[in-house]
Amino acid sequence: MESFLMYFLFVVGLVLIIKGGDFFVDAAVWFAEVSGIPHFIVGATIVGFATSLPEILVSVIAAAQGSPEGVQMATGNAIGSVTANTGLILGISLLFMPMAIRIREYFPKIGLLMLSIAVIWIFGMLFGEISIVASIVLVILFGLFIYENIRSAKKNLSAQSDEAAINREEVTKAVVAKKIFMFVIGCAGIIIGSQLLVDNGSAIAASLGVPTRIISISAVAIGTSLPELVTTISAITKKQASLSVGNILGSNIIDLTIVLPPCMLAYGKPMPVEQATLFVDLPVLLAISLICFVPTFFTKKFARWQGVALLLGYIAYIAYTFVFH
Repeated sequence: MESFLMYFLFVVGLVLIIKGGDFFVDAAVWFAEVSGIPHFIVGATIVGFATSLPEILVSVIAAAQGSPEGVQMATGNAIGSVTANTGLILGISLLFMPMAIRIREYFPKIGLLMLSIAVIWIFGMLFGEISIVASIVLVILFGLFIYENIRSAKKNLSAQSDEAAINREEVTKAVVAKKIFMFVIGCAGIIIGSQLLVDNGSAIAASLGVPTRIISISAVAIGTSLPELVTTISAITKKQASLSVGNILGSNIIDLTIVLPPCMLAYGKPMPVEQATLFVDLPVLLAISLICFVPTFFTKKFARWQGVALLLGYIAYIAYTFVFH
């Protein structure tokens, strides 16, 4: 009975995160759109942060437990979520919706993402931990990300103001109250769901004898990435490719730069990085990111073959992890 309850509460946590994330994202996008902010900027900042909230809360709650298992779940979820976002979710997006890009608009964010991966990997390899220095560097990269988005928003806002005005729905007190209610309910769902996911995910891993890292980079990482998947599917149906890619890029940068520093503070000391993370998870994340972004730099478009390669690479990674853990 106790075992059934663990699985049940784990699923309840996932459902709360999915629905909470759905409400939260809908409300965040609405608030952004009525203000006239361009879709790519909405995707890379507001939606990116909103869909990253589950990863932030799950990782911080796990690290605050102060146990080795909690640290493994925190780092595994942060890195695993970025891998899931890129390999699984962006792979699905590009498979159904390849797109041309403006390289000047995307390149700064791609560069910040690759720098964030490099910082975590280098500090992990040199010192075996995420220290206060590494956390400061990551927060600086996050600050650069926000600066870049503000700069892009100012540049593009006037050009897209007419389009935004056309798509803007009538703002009434009832509509505002509804969106605020969705925002609050979404936040509550994500917070409660995150706690259930961490507590019961750790318990399931222990009961099955499966390393916490495996649970964190697979079930927990995919679970906390479901808001990004929901947003991507919605973007595909509405043919809003820039919103989808912008959301995933923004979420990935936020996951790497803003998830780990508060986790270290919650843990109370530098967080150790597992050997498997250094020699499997981070190299795979880097390889998937290179497949996704390097060809795009030269061709100025995301192609369908990249979506296929990303999905196959992610499936191979998860299979390898389960077989050789």
